[in-house]
Order: sequence, then C-alpha cells, then structure tokens
Amino acid sequence: MPVVLSPELLPADGRFGCGPAKVRPEQLEALATRGAVLLGTSHRQAPVKDLVASVRAGLAELLRLPDGYEIVVGNGGATAFWDAAAFGLIERRSQNLVFGEFGGKFAKAAAAPWLEAPDVREAPAGARAVPVPVEGVDVYAWPQNETSTGVAAPVERVRADAGALTVIDATSAAGGIDFSVTECDVYYFAPQKNLGSDGGLWFAAVSPAAIERIERIAASDRYIPAFLSLKDALDNSRLQQTLNTPAIATLILLDEQLQWINARGGLQWASARTAESSQALYAWAEASTSAMPFVTDRADRSPVVVTIDFDASVDAAAVAKSLRANGIVDTEPYRKLGRNQLRIATFTSIDPADVQQLIRCIDATVDGL
Repeated sequence: MPVVLSPELLPADGRFGCGPAKVRPEQLEALATRGAVLLGTSHRQAPVKDLVASVRAGLAELLRLPDGYEIVVGNGGATAFWDAAAFGLIERRSQNLVFGEFGGKFAKAAAAPWLEAPDVREAPAGARAVPVPVEGVDVYAWPQNETSTGVAAPVERVRADAGALTVIDATSAAGGIDFSVTECDVYYFAPQKNLGSDGGLWFAAVSPAAIERIERIAASDRYIPAFLSLKDALDNSRLQQTLNTPAIATLILLDEQLQWINARGGLQWASARTAESSQALYAWAEASTSAMPFVTDRADRSPVVVTIDFDASVDAAAVAKSLRANGIVDTEPYRKLGRNQLRIATFTSIDPADVQQLIRCIDATVDGL
C-alpha cells in the first residue's frame, strides 16, 4: 500500500519527469490564446513566420550568439538530427563520446556506410568519457548532459586538426546549464526539457565553420534526403520557416519559455536555478544513511537530472510508485539502467521550493513503507 502523504508535505507541482518535462501553466495559457489564432493557418504566411523569427531571436539571446553564428530549425527531433549529421555534417569520420543513451545513439548514426567507422570512446554508466584528438576525425561529438544517467560534460572545443568541428547534444541541457557557445560549432537540441516545450522540431546554434561544412557537403555528390538536409534546414531557417509544416504548438510553448527565462536573466539565471534544486538533492543524498548520488565524481554530476541510488534496505521502485499515488510523478529511473534508484528532473521550470518538498516526501515515504 502506498504511504499517504499529508497535504502540507506535497509540492505545489508534482511533475519531476526527465522528458517530456514540466510545462508551466502560463505556457499552456499562451498556447490556448495564441494557438487559437495560429493553429490551422499557413506556415508560409507572416503570422507563423513571425513566430519562428521570435523563437530564433529568443534562442540567439539565450545562447548569447556571437556574430556569424545562426539558429537553424528543422523538422523532427534529436534522432532526425543525428541522421542529418551523418549525411550533411560529418565529412569522413567522427569521434563520439558515449556515457549514456543519447551519445550511443549518435554513435550508431555516425556508423553510416558512406563514412569511416567512428572513433567511439565509451565510459561506464555514471562516469564521463573525454575527447581525445585523433588524426582524420573531423567531428567531435558528445552530450552536454546525459538524461539517462545524470552525467554532465563540459562544453570545450577540441583543439585538433584544422577544420574539425565540436558538436554538442544539448537536448536536456539547453536552457538549464550555462556555457559558452563559442566553445563549439554546433549546439543542437530538441526543446522538451528545460525549454518546456513539445516534440517535432530540432534547433541548433551553428558556427561559421559549421555553415561552411554544411554547404560544402551539400554541394558535393553525396546523396542527402531532403528531410535530412542540413542545407535545406539552414536555407529555410533564414526564411523563418521549416522544410515541412512545423509543430506550431511546440513553437508557441518554446517562445513563451524563452521570454520567461530571458526576462529573468537568461542562461545565467536559469543555471543558478537548476543548480539550487540539484544541489539540494545531492546534499540530501550525501547526508542520507540509505541513499547516495549515483554519479560519484561531483564534477560530473548533472545540475538538471539527478540520479540517486538506494541501498538494499529501500525499494526505490516502491518509493516511486507510492509517490505517484500521491501525485508526485515520473521519479522512476531510466529503464535500461536497471538500478535501485530514483531519477529526478531539476529543469528550469521546476521550482526549487518544490524540490525541497519532494525531499521531505521521499523521506516520509521511505520511513512509511
């Protein structure tokens, strides 16, 4: 039987899932009002193109884009981008860091038959792989944050062969972890984590070097499907549109979230907010007699996805099930890890006060089971 938690213990919002993530009520209100005007209208006309332009401008502000960098938007999510990169960004060979699910999926896409086999550097779950300059590698790729394990990695350009690109998967980091975009050439993400949006689109901040690479490969004799063409995505983005009809609801939610974050101090504010929430959980786990942070190296611990292991005295699955019965949802671990743990999102939309309440609820549940 689940532990019945007293109302004063419960967080104001019980959504702590790692994806899709919490959408703020204000975003839903905007979707209802703006969506009533935009949904069901042409994406080639000014109202929708203005929305795309607003999102691109908001992302440029959030990421503090320097001159020459551009925001590109394309149809599909991160999976589509991995295949697009194999067709139109990797010239000969990539190096892929694998320390979780997303890094592994990009490595598989980079093993396309027209490319040389990728140089895959893998670390066990809970640890972080590091890039190593290798002759002949022209793309160095890794996730800034692994949603599956709660490991975060720095965004630092690899000083390797002239022309090599540093490519960062930021799906669960964008809008929640501060960094310098000049330290990479492609910073790509789907917007359904810190940016509180929905699926159907990917976004990327691309450097002048990445733009040159995209255009050069597109001009070669390599076959590139139109849906996976980074050149088509770049050209359409400059026209404030996408190749196919965009997910307008996703754009509205994202636009509202960007305005919310940018008005409060941008990426620096968001990063401080996620750090406050995550550090509360890590400190609690370190002080606990039955829980401990899954990621042992403090430098590698994610500020936006917190993974907490429990010893054999606690059934984490039962804890998550009991929390769910009280309206606190999606604290279950990543299914493929198979660990006795909770995985808790501390994305930008999640109030640090709710994280404090969650900690109290976990303690009460563990004591009551």
